[in-house]
Amino acid sequence: MKKYFLIATAMLALVSCGRQKSQIERSIEDYATITVPEPDLSGITENGKEVLNLYRFAAYEADNIYWKQYFGDKSRLESVEAPDVKEFAMINYGPWNRLDGTPFMPGYGKRPLGVHFYPLDITAEEFEASTLRDKESPYTLIKRNNDGTLRSVWYHEEYAEEIDKIASYLTAAANITIKPSVRNYLLKKIEALKTDDYYESDIAWLEMEDSKMDLVIGPNETNDDQFKGIKKSYGALVLLKDLAATDRLEKYAALIPELQKALPCPDEYKVFTPGEYSDVFVCNALCYAGSYNAGIKEIAINLPADERVEKERGTRTILLGNVIDAKFYNIMSPVAELFITENAPEVTRNAFFVNLAFREMAHGLGVKETVNGKGSVEKALGSHALTWEEAKANVVGTFLASNTFKYPDLSLFITRDNVIATFVTSLIRSQRFGEGEALGRGNMMVLNYLMKNGALSRNGSGKYSINYDKTQEVLGELAGIILRVQAEGDTAFATEFEKEYAVAPAHFDEDKRLMRLENIPIDVRFNFQH
Repeated sequence: MKKYFLIATAMLALVSCGRQKSQIERSIEDYATITVPEPDLSGITENGKEVLNLYRFAAYEADNIYWKQYFGDKSRLESVEAPDVKEFAMINYGPWNRLDGTPFMPGYGKRPLGVHFYPLDITAEEFEASTLRDKESPYTLIKRNNDGTLRSVWYHEEYAEEIDKIASYLTAAANITIKPSVRNYLLKKIEALKTDDYYESDIAWLEMEDSKMDLVIGPNETNDDQFKGIKKSYGALVLLKDLAATDRLEKYAALIPELQKALPCPDEYKVFTPGEYSDVFVCNALCYAGSYNAGIKEIAINLPADERVEKERGTRTILLGNVIDAKFYNIMSPVAELFITENAPEVTRNAFFVNLAFREMAHGLGVKETVNGKGSVEKALGSHALTWEEAKANVVGTFLASNTFKYPDLSLFITRDNVIATFVTSLIRSQRFGEGEALGRGNMMVLNYLMKNGALSRNGSGKYSINYDKTQEVLGELAGIILRVQAEGDTAFATEFEKEYAVAPAHFDEDKRLMRLENIPIDVRFNFQH
């Protein structure tokens, strides 16, 4: 089995030094520590290196904001005496296991659906009845007054202290950068953080095409809001562009308008026209912070999520090359050896890479607004929205990637069966993300649907067989279902569909047991050297 060169710690046996390991210790080992070596900064000026340091300082402040959003006072966990409990709390950014939302520390109940975006005792009925003007903004907190009534507070007011520090770091970086596009982006980002209006900074970020370095920072992801699915969490990524790999991927972004037309659904469900200036970058991660660092780590992103920007300018897909390698060689490859039948095509890193590219581009496809007047897809589907968006990206992305033979320049990298075998492997390994977050529920939904419709089968020894023609057919069918549900905001159908499919498969516990016996981690965490 090929070993990835960044491995820092091997998975240990469950019995060490003559004693049985605790559940917490085993859970910590589910996150393999990967040491990421110092980046190659050749060609980066001294000013550029200082900009990178300032980016990291800004990222750490975004991390502080995220702690407040998700858990509250971080110091309550930093003072925990048990080293293993404290370590697992730092991985999860709180006392709740990210995989199922259950507490692993005494004194805490199940993770609140709205964490600290809303009062802990708020009900859906109370939220809907409220006349607060900005309650559905992604950038407001809902709080309770002393008399029990609700009020909304803008992020830039609640987190003013941390935002002022971020602004000082970004101002310093803007003053020393030699790239006008970088300076423009940083100044626009400062203004955005201080006003919670991100339109101009999103445009500036997409126009910043000539920098080798990047900083993604601010409230971007709604994964943590499982109450209404609208509030965005703070996070940050410090990135270094892989110029050679990015050049090879330029052809992918050019396909986005054509991919929208190729969606397997009626025309009325693909009326949105993606911006023609979308691009795809490959970057190596130098720092993870906030929502991006919590629990399961992102390996690719697609931003911005503002429909206006997506339509006028497009989106940027960023594939995190060093993180993709870490997950493929430490998780995907051993899972394929364990579960995919011997006659299956080789599960490849190239196919994993291409699947991820198409998955992220698929986030920008379909519709953003419902076609029947229910408002945005997020608003119409509420707490179901993110599960269906994650499922859409995976299913639509794989369906489109499996048709890359239609594009001769792309078919040189992979075959249809490489795409499908690698996708199925990813579904098997991501079962362990659990039902606690939308990504896990979305993956379970897809895996169950494929199995119940004859695309996959699992034999008594735990091996999966893939019917490749059937899988492609079923993926197209499921893509059509997902795109319709989003376009029509069909919450009733989404609820019933999830009850049947977005649950742990019958073989879930056995698959988990086999992966644990082979010491295959659930995910990775990073030790960045810089």
